[in-house]
Amino acid sequence: MPQKKTARKTSSKTTRKTGSKRTTRTTRRSSKKPKVYIPAYKAIIFCCAIITICMGLLLVTTLHEPNKKLPDSIIERYKEEIIDSKNNKETEAESAKKKKDENKPKTENKTKADTKPKTESQPKTETKKPETPKKPQSSNKTEPAKTDKSVKIETPQAKDKTPEKDSQNTQKTQDTTTVPAPVTPSSKYNFPKAKNNAQLIFVFDDGGQNLSHLTPFLKLPFPITVAVLPQLAHSKETAAQVRKAGFEVMLHQPMQAVNASVNPGPGAIKPEMSESEIKSVLFQNITEIGPISGMNNHEGSAITADAEKMATVMQFCSQEGIYFLDSRTNVETKVPYVAGELGYSYYERNIFLDNEKTNENALKELKKGLDLANKNGSVIMIGHIWSADFLPAFLQDAYPELKAQGYTFSTVSKSRARKN
Repeated sequence: MPQKKTARKTSSKTTRKTGSKRTTRTTRRSSKKPKVYIPAYKAIIFCCAIITICMGLLLVTTLHEPNKKLPDSIIERYKEEIIDSKNNKETEAESAKKKKDENKPKTENKTKADTKPKTESQPKTETKKPETPKKPQSSNKTEPAKTDKSVKIETPQAKDKTPEKDSQNTQKTQDTTTVPAPVTPSSKYNFPKAKNNAQLIFVFDDGGQNLSHLTPFLKLPFPITVAVLPQLAHSKETAAQVRKAGFEVMLHQPMQAVNASVNPGPGAIKPEMSESEIKSVLFQNITEIGPISGMNNHEGSAITADAEKMATVMQFCSQEGIYFLDSRTNVETKVPYVAGELGYSYYERNIFLDNEKTNENALKELKKGLDLANKNGSVIMIGHIWSADFLPAFLQDAYPELKAQGYTFSTVSKSRARKN
């Protein structure tokens, strides 16, 4: 029995020893791991720190070394630029002096030419000419002495030659001054100067009858308005050509005159028409010629004197967004009355240019129009396409003088002639 106990004791001791050994081994292993292995993020941070330190050292070394070399090169470049600028200034100054010296003899010769005719009878005064203040302005100090000697040695032949050259130069200068002053166009018509921002509006009626008569009006150098008659052979083409030329188109609406024997033409408004018939005729005419900016009456002394008919016409114009121009073929026109009652605006004719087909009559009527424009600020003058044989040429000739006197030109829709 005692032998077994000893065996157990020995075995327990051995197990304790082996257990202690195992524990010591495990503790040693666990204690060695954190010392031997470094975490990855720490290594990365350490490497980045080393790299930044190295880069900083490289930058410091590279910045310190070139600073010693840069100032020398920069100073040399600046010196070269300064020298070049000085040379340029000197050359410019020398060229300016040369120009002055070249111009001086011309002025001196002119003064000599002006003074010599007076002093030819007095030779004693010629020796005092070198004492004028113009000669000492030259840069060379020796020039005044030379001029004194040259004056004393001058021969009469040389004196006689210079005035001829100078007189030729003066004649040339006089000719050049007289050339840019030609006869102004104002001497032809004697138009008055524009006042009150005077504006001229030219309207040409009866378009659509003849295309050859239209072409000279489309060549006018100022804005115009052409009134085209409807339902004629050339109505549509006339309106297209006027728009293509950049001018304003309006409907020249036929209306019955007081004289019933006068035929106003196709597409006319007649006294027996109802309101709906008038509107349908107007719509038909506008669709043929349109787009248009407005309309005026052709003949129509009977219709414009009828307040009911004109109320229908002006209501239609308002609905279509176009203006109405009263040609005032009848003194008893009701257009101002109707416009005031309905609250519409309108335009009215002031002058007929070609009731007589002569330049004299056109000039007389044009001057009347200028007086009205200077008084009221604008004037509407009506001519006719059938006056193509003289009216466009007359206006072409008068235009430069009108423009020179300050008159402006406009179409009806863009003018200041609107009446409220």
